[in-house]
Amino acid sequence: LSFRGRRALVTGAGKGIGRAVAVALSRAGACVTALSRTAADLESLTREGPALQRCVPGPAAVCARPCSGEGPALQRCVPGSAAVRARLCSGEGPALQRSLDVNFGAVLHVSQIVARQMIAQGLPGAIVNVSSQASKRALRDHAVYCSTKSALDMLSKVMAMELGPHKIRVNTVNPTVVMTDMGRINWSDPQKSAAMINRIPLGKFAEVDDVVNSILFLLSDKSAMTTGSSLMIDGGFLVS
Repeated sequence: LSFRGRRALVTGAGKGIGRAVAVALSRAGACVTALSRTAADLESLTREGPALQRCVPGPAAVCARPCSGEGPALQRCVPGSAAVRARLCSGEGPALQRSLDVNFGAVLHVSQIVARQMIAQGLPGAIVNVSSQASKRALRDHAVYCSTKSALDMLSKVMAMELGPHKIRVNTVNPTVVMTDMGRINWSDPQKSAAMINRIPLGKFAEVDDVVNSILFLLSDKSAMTTGSSLMIDGGFLVS
């Protein structure tokens, strides 16, 4: 897939899936704007290769912290970590708000900012939000996470309906456990991982490239008639 001549904004580009998407888009010819909370992550990102050195340095590499003074929009969009587990009766109010801020609020605010500019300039395009298999299947001890990811799926569908007339497509990718650095840490216990893998017909977790390739497909013209959809990257988890 070629993205030569295209511009891309990647949020969460400092680590994990977001970082891999930024690298892949740049290598495919896109001019990438990378958004991260951590300056050191963006600095190391620009060393990933010549393409990124051309596309990401300088003003295109946006580092925003909640209290950085970079504008209220960015302050709202980058509140903190999204990896929050909370039991239904645990009474973890801060966990709920943090997860809502990251999994739902951040997507809404960034999308509003970007979509308004695209519409004003008459630019077609595509938005891909990273959701989860947890939006489709109840998981024990993940009441908040499942709920916020379900909210993200519905937000994406409404966005697809409202932005479609402006030639802007919106979809989600919904992966199972992904073997990012964080994923390997959280799922390194064989007993814990076995319970989940046994529910996946393909018998394995997703690698980062599995998610990246699906995102690139949904961003590309190869999926020109796909909008409002959730692309499962779950190895068959939902059919088990």
